[in-house]
Amino acid sequence: MNVIETELPGVLIVELRAFKDPRGYFFEIFQTERYQQAGLPVQFVQDNFSRSNQKVIRGLHYQLERPQGKLVCVTQGHVLDVIVDVRFGSATFGKAITVELSDQNFRQLYIPPGFAHGFCVLSERADFIYKCTDYYYPAGERGILWNDPDLQIAWPIEDPILSEKDKELLPLKEIAKDQLPR
Repeated sequence: MNVIETELPGVLIVELRAFKDPRGYFFEIFQTERYQQAGLPVQFVQDNFSRSNQKVIRGLHYQLERPQGKLVCVTQGHVLDVIVDVRFGSATFGKAITVELSDQNFRQLYIPPGFAHGFCVLSERADFIYKCTDYYYPAGERGILWNDPDLQIAWPIEDPILSEKDKELLPLKEIAKDQLPR
């Protein structure tokens, strides 16, 4: 396992070791001792799974109350994962980064609380697993408009498939400061 720091403090890329042979491949999605030694959180309370079709964008979401750290990976398909620092007052506030995750590159991404997260499906379908450090709290859910021009995210598709809720989100500069983590 190899851990790579990103431009956003606390956002980490985790490269997993896969064991391949003519039958396919095997890799560990999580192993407490190894992640603890790498300085990653090991107290996860909820695992989530989503399956999405090509051209779907989910996000950009964050939790204001009961914020969640997330360890995410793709077990089938290919996505462009997007993380935005929404911690009001941080040195990297409003900065977005992208990381490709797929069933071929065996990468995970750790996103700490205080960051918005989303992804775009590039393959025909993608299966996405994420471990969370806190329980989902619907009243605390917030989000940013996926195509906020100030974020300068180079989305690789046009005319994405979005949820009705995600279509109604606001650009970051229009979100009240008390609705952002600190």
